[in-house]
Amino acid sequence: MKTFTCACGNRLHFENNRCLVCERTLGFLPGLQVLSALEPAAEGGWRALADGGHYHQCVNYSRYNVCNWMVPAQTGKKFCVSCQLNRIIPNLSVRRNLTLWARIETAKRRLLYTLIQLGLPIVDRGADPKRGLAFEFMEDPQQEDEFSNAVTPQQQVITGHRTGIITINIMEASSSERERMREKMNERYRTLLGHFRHEIGHYYWERLVRPSAWLEEFHALFGDEQRKYQAALQRYYNAGPPPDWQKHYVSAYASAHPWEDWAESWAHYLHMTDTLETAEDYGFRMSTGQGERFEKLMTDWSELSVALNDLNRSMGLGDAYPFVLSGRAVEKLHFIHRLIQERGQP
Repeated sequence: MKTFTCACGNRLHFENNRCLVCERTLGFLPGLQVLSALEPAAEGGWRALADGGHYHQCVNYSRYNVCNWMVPAQTGKKFCVSCQLNRIIPNLSVRRNLTLWARIETAKRRLLYTLIQLGLPIVDRGADPKRGLAFEFMEDPQQEDEFSNAVTPQQQVITGHRTGIITINIMEASSSERERMREKMNERYRTLLGHFRHEIGHYYWERLVRPSAWLEEFHALFGDEQRKYQAALQRYYNAGPPPDWQKHYVSAYASAHPWEDWAESWAHYLHMTDTLETAEDYGFRMSTGQGERFEKLMTDWSELSVALNDLNRSMGLGDAYPFVLSGRAVEKLHFIHRLIQERGQP
């Protein structure tokens, strides 16, 4: 994730909606992938100083302030390219849900920024009613119940993916609840953005791998996705990962089933490319993934992730990246790198 520059010269960050120096209103322009200072336009709406274009704020920006993306005025659309993917949003009559939703939307926009940077297709439900991408942000009917993205009672919202629809239990946006679930599930890493990156992996498996010549190589690396999924998950939760899982998988959960192996590997690839872009933006000599040799990408990531962990330890925090990539896991990341290089069109 890059930083941006205001018309006054101040450094801006992706989530900003106002410059703290010149106090101009800001808006992200998805078509240009830049955060721009704005000025009121004579005809209404806003003029973006980055390109002189006429825009209006996404409804979720102007009404709820949970978004900072802009919509080109000539499109006549109310929602930005991020918010128009929403099918269900939380019940906003519940006070805390607006805060949770804002965190969810921030993570989703970071995800979409990376997907656009990598040139990956984002096909919505309007263009593809059966397999198009859409998001549902939902809450459990009874707030006191635990939530889970694993095996849960039927009345609870399960974070997951089905034929292009990504569902997120909004309690994943609560830091205390998410940490409680991380401990319960014995996970070393659990973040809201990580959920988005994992679930979008399932979407791209269906869109890029299943209908393509890449499927045979997928089978050779990840295994047969037609293995009984629920039975495989139950075995994982009952018995845990195999003792040598680190030789073959990016995470313990990846060992549960080839679909989860793929989604976990996909998420890790997005972790790497986005974090390396951030490092490069701050002056570190790093790869950004797209167009780079995979070997250099892995070398840079190895050095950076070690530094990140040491920095966290210096602050008394846990490791930022508590994983070790080796053997078969690296081969799987290489597969994803090649797939994105071929199928992505920046």
